[in-house]
Amino acid sequence: MITFHEALKTVKHATTKLDREIIDLSDCLNRVLAEDVLSDMSLPPFNKSAMDGYACKQSDLSENLEVLEVIAAGSAPTLNIGEKQCSRIMTGAMVPEGADTVIMIEHTEEVDEGHIRFTKEKTKSNICLKGEDILKNDVVLTKGTRLKAQHISVLASVGCSSPVVYRQPKVATIATGSELVEPQDKPNKSQIRNVNSWQLLAQLEKIGITGNYYGIVADSKEATKEVISKCIDENDLLIISGGVSVGEYDYIPQILKELEFNIWFHTLTVKPGKHTVFATRQGKYVFAMPGNPVSSFVQFELLGKALVFRLMGHDYHPAIVRLPISCDYKRKRIDRLEYIPVRLNANNQVIPVDYHGSAHINAFTQADGIMAIPRGVDEFTEGEFVHVRQI
Repeated sequence: MITFHEALKTVKHATTKLDREIIDLSDCLNRVLAEDVLSDMSLPPFNKSAMDGYACKQSDLSENLEVLEVIAAGSAPTLNIGEKQCSRIMTGAMVPEGADTVIMIEHTEEVDEGHIRFTKEKTKSNICLKGEDILKNDVVLTKGTRLKAQHISVLASVGCSSPVVYRQPKVATIATGSELVEPQDKPNKSQIRNVNSWQLLAQLEKIGITGNYYGIVADSKEATKEVISKCIDENDLLIISGGVSVGEYDYIPQILKELEFNIWFHTLTVKPGKHTVFATRQGKYVFAMPGNPVSSFVQFELLGKALVFRLMGHDYHPAIVRLPISCDYKRKRIDRLEYIPVRLNANNQVIPVDYHGSAHINAFTQADGIMAIPRGVDEFTEGEFVHVRQI
């Protein structure tokens, strides 16, 4: 039995990033850069007006100014600014030579046709200087960056329309258990619906991975081994729910050994998800979680995401906040690190959700995150700061 931090370190150590490929900018969301991205130009590429107004000299603000021309965004100025002169300019347009200030149109008035004057005492320059954001050949995004919307805008701004990224893993998933039926089927008195596979497929989709679902596998060692072999042949990673504990029909660890996988860990000092398996074999990976839906959900958030992103070349660090708990909280057993569902109130206080254990996935519909209760800790007092991982 190992700790969560030991398990996370093991997953990262034993996982190798996949091959590189070139993709189109339109397909970049949630992908991971395989090389640094450099700017092909300075940004702004010229001195740019920050607003609609008049480009002029700061030293002439007390004078009546002759209007030379109108400079639209996307058009270059045709005249330089001399003493007591200005040009009408639009937001984003190139500032003409000789001008060091743009006065806001709201701070001017027309003196006569062809002349304006400044109606305030002072102003900022209101000019975005060439290269003040990015200089040509600057590294704008580094290798290993997971691309979000704001990163994609940066790629577009520097002309990187075909970035080099790591390949996404092909991820298979199965659910084990003769008691399972699919959501569209009505369970008999000894059956339950398969929740975990659809939950997991949604968790994968949330991070940009379309999983390959291979269905429910009955409690048969031969059938389970056959499906696992197929999944491994056709995918980089297989994620399994169920069959990993110590019951009579929990075949997964034994099957993985027979398939010559190296099992890095099988039990964790974590609740929920004590019986969680991570195994590897020559560039193939298996992550197997308990059958209870909360255990499956939480362990994917804790370790499964780190594994998937590691294959994609990204060192995943979840958002964890430190906030005060809104009430006293106690638990009975302190032998494991425990995660429970919590929500946040309007004052950013942590409120534990009514939660009955690892089968109670409905409790998570009210949750904003999961609160960590360290091993050896049996209570928190109202106002004490706790750590919450966002989900």
